[in-house]
Amino acid sequence: MPTYSEEPYSIDPYAGGASTLTPVPTPAPSGTTTFNMDLWEVVQEAFERCGILALSGFDYRMARRSIDLMMQEWANRGLNLWTVEAGTQVLTAGTGTYDLPTDTIDLIETMLRTGTGTNQQDYTLTRISVSTYATLPNKNVTGRPVEIYVNRQLTPNFTVWPLPDATQTYTLAYWRLRRIEDTGSPASNLMDMPTRFLPALCAGLAYNIAMKKPQAFNRVEMLKMAYEEQWNLASGEDRTRASFRFVPYVSQRP
Repeated sequence: MPTYSEEPYSIDPYAGGASTLTPVPTPAPSGTTTFNMDLWEVVQEAFERCGILALSGFDYRMARRSIDLMMQEWANRGLNLWTVEAGTQVLTAGTGTYDLPTDTIDLIETMLRTGTGTNQQDYTLTRISVSTYATLPNKNVTGRPVEIYVNRQLTPNFTVWPLPDATQTYTLAYWRLRRIEDTGSPASNLMDMPTRFLPALCAGLAYNIAMKKPQAFNRVEMLKMAYEEQWNLASGEDRTRASFRFVPYVSQRP
């Protein structure tokens, strides 16, 4: 009996004369993990979900504008871990208020740092509201700062209390939440987000496009549900998995 190989084969229909068997490579994973989508691919995917095609430069500009608005919405939805960055600000004796980078949304952790190297010490600062800061009887007293007020203006800033004294160098170390970067003009741009958020991005853009295109009005509810589902999946995964504990609040104010 002839022996047959278990390797897959295909017949080359264009070979002259007798048919020849050409080995087909055994299927295997690609071995790469670099998948991403540039801006134009995201726009195409969203329009396809709406059942229409992006046919003009206006469609592309409209989609970019919708994405930029959606990035502001994502900032309002909660903490996006990939936008958390560390920063420091050296404090000047007698000066309490300092500007933050203009793309700062908020400060999420603040520490007062003294010393350097093995002598470095970080002290947690208590965050207070504008009402609490306004009721401080002496805002010009100096000492080691123990409280911080974050003023979320167009140019955000923070104020520490008491004002830093001149006995040593104080540095404010913080973790800030920054804005997601804009789409920009080139269609080859990548979005400022982890690839795990691409399904939510495509679903959200499709929903926003459907609200603007009459021929896709009948898909609005379906696309909205898909968007919320993809957002919940992505945001539920985008979280820290460290253990935590609750500590009673004790005022540090003298």
